[in-house]
Amino acid sequence: MAEPGRPHPNLEVAGRYLPAGPRALVGGDWFETIRLHYGRTLLVVGDVMGHGPDAAVDMNAYRSTLRDVASTDLAPHRVLRRLDALAAEDAARRPATCLLVRVDPARGVAMFAGAGHLPPAVFGADGSASLIDLLVGPPLGTGVGGYEAVTRAITPQETLLMFTDGLVERRGEDIDVSLARLVGVRPPVGAGVDAVVDAVVAGLDARHAEDDVAVLAARARPRPPTGLGPAPARPRTPGP
Repeated sequence: MAEPGRPHPNLEVAGRYLPAGPRALVGGDWFETIRLHYGRTLLVVGDVMGHGPDAAVDMNAYRSTLRDVASTDLAPHRVLRRLDALAAEDAARRPATCLLVRVDPARGVAMFAGAGHLPPAVFGADGSASLIDLLVGPPLGTGVGGYEAVTRAITPQETLLMFTDGLVERRGEDIDVSLARLVGVRPPVGAGVDAVVDAVVAGLDARHAEDDVAVLAARARPRPPTGLGPAPARPRTPGP
């Protein structure tokens, strides 16, 4: 998988790509970070259906198209609508799931939109986690559309975690049970984004998963003080 772009400096990110079995770096799972205007960053995780070189080719096509569409600075759900329409024009392209999150650290908000993808998790400073309740549309490439956005406040004390289904899904297990196992992971209190990813990968034994795994974590950097307050008054020199 090609390296993602760089987010704005106001956002800390960490990612992992873990191929399943001997297919080193060949598959349809991917993540991306795209700088937008006004200090915002678009975070992306996607998963092309199927495995092997063909899935990797389609993954690169989705990724390239996404970069072009995202450069227009559309809202996440509108980016998905455009991606879906373009992918549907190519009958040979495999469908894909995708999750977009536009993070605006200056305003302390994040906008989410999903196309057939599992919801992200948010880890608090105490290590506890919860899932974001999304309005998830169909996978990309169906041409159906119907994507909607959800906006949520996000603080520098929270870590956003996005992932592909290989991280949580286990054969014969209900997906709610799988997601509950993720939410039950407890990173160390005050852990950085890299440590949160490491805790999740270890807690879910992702290195032995049956499917490829892509994980992307992000946290807004605390804003520095805007000023040092009023300057102290200069002593006046007595006149003659």
